[in-house]
Amino acid sequence: MADLISILNKNDIEKMVADVAQKISDDYKNSELVLIGVLKGAFVFMADLIRKITIPVKIDFVGISSYGSNTVSSGKINLTKNIEINIKNKDVLIVEDIVDTGLTLKYLINYLKSFDPKSVKICTLLDKYERRETQIEVAYPCHRIEKGFIVGYGIDFAEDYRNLPAIYHLKQM
Repeated sequence: MADLISILNKNDIEKMVADVAQKISDDYKNSELVLIGVLKGAFVFMADLIRKITIPVKIDFVGISSYGSNTVSSGKINLTKNIEINIKNKDVLIVEDIVDTGLTLKYLINYLKSFDPKSVKICTLLDKYERRETQIEVAYPCHRIEKGFIVGYGIDFAEDYRNLPAIYHLKQM
């Protein structure tokens, strides 16, 4: 049995998403911006984010897995869905649910750079900086957290809890 401890409520999330969307809109107002969401966890965040961004954007998704049904990364990165959109000479913003060790994002950045984009930056709902194992710069963090296994608002544990409208710490009993 798991216990859910509230971290961010729906109103907190809405404000954070609106704030970061405004920064992105300002920073990329003269750019051709492509948002690439990391499936599956980032789909809820990305849907809300693109509705708040005030400039034209194109979107795509990439599938990457490193957790499986565990609460810690396996360290093995699996690309499960390739990008389909042309990103050559375009500004790319990776939209992620949570940045943890940084290993998956390092892999993803290298993958995307092979398509010759103009730039690649990261936007994340949650930046779990204390667990970083590799140097990753998050240009647009919505919220920083230190520890705990997080669920809700698209983020899962073994495919459960994605539907929760807020962010919770999942405490294993």
